[in-house]
Amino acid sequence: MTALEKAWYQGGIWLWLLAPLALLFYLVSALRRWCYRTGLKKSHKVGATVIVVGNITVGGSGKTPLVIRLCQWLKQQGYHPGVVSRGYGGKAPAYPYTVLPDSDAATVGDEPVLMRQHLGCPLVVDPDRVRGAAYLVEKHHCNVILCDDGLQHYRLARDLEILVMDGERRLGNGHLLPMGPLREGKWRLSTVDFVVVNGGIAAPGEHLMSLETGQLVNLKYPSKTQPLSALKKPAIALAGIGNPQRFFNLLRHRQVKLKETRVYADHYAFKAGDIPDDLVLMTEKDAVKCRAFASSQWWYLPVSAKLTEQFKQQLLERIHGL
Repeated sequence: MTALEKAWYQGGIWLWLLAPLALLFYLVSALRRWCYRTGLKKSHKVGATVIVVGNITVGGSGKTPLVIRLCQWLKQQGYHPGVVSRGYGGKAPAYPYTVLPDSDAATVGDEPVLMRQHLGCPLVVDPDRVRGAAYLVEKHHCNVILCDDGLQHYRLARDLEILVMDGERRLGNGHLLPMGPLREGKWRLSTVDFVVVNGGIAAPGEHLMSLETGQLVNLKYPSKTQPLSALKKPAIALAGIGNPQRFFNLLRHRQVKLKETRVYADHYAFKAGDIPDDLVLMTEKDAVKCRAFASSQWWYLPVSAKLTEQFKQQLLERIHGL
């Protein structure tokens, strides 16, 4: 975590030096929202129910496991969902680009590769989410589109908005970028359809989501798994995600002995030589970028989202009412 990020969540009076920039950020974003609200800029419908899953803070909040679980659940309800993602960190040869099980993270981004390994539905990446969503409807005949991130991508008309919040860090100091971690103000919580809190304690009107861990999976030999409790020696834990400390805390909570923790930038593109040939534990998001040069001593810990029955029932009712 950088000094700026620490100040967002732990305090720092020097952040007030950034107040003029935060004011400028507010004016630019407010003007942009006003343009969409008045019709100067147009939001586009794509002929399917669009559910945007996003956040208003910088950094990881748990959107990816929620999108995966929602897709699985929607299929069980008889829908034909599809996912559109910006594909951050990837450089596809053309867009829209359909993500396949063997797609490379350098082409489509790490989160789309992770999602595709768990989804039995179409997934496309496209910086133009309207174009990507329309492609899912036209080419894959999806009747529900889940937009991974994009809460501030107002060009894509949406039917429902789900805001995901880190239950431990929540909104930090409550200030806009760069004075705080917010992309939009606290007021946004009252305009979305659902607020899902990842861990911690849900306030009235919010829905709690928890992350359940699976068994460790070997990077080099994916068919080889083991429980965390089977580890016999201290491990090196690494994470290149939005909130690395959450991963480290999870391991320690499960009584895993760590001799070292290594923090990398979110979406960091790992390469051979970055990681020692030692007992290493990492997230699944990091693992998809290390498959080509994996060691048999490297393991990743998959997680899955658990949702409340109340949230699923309310979401289903809202979809049926559209």
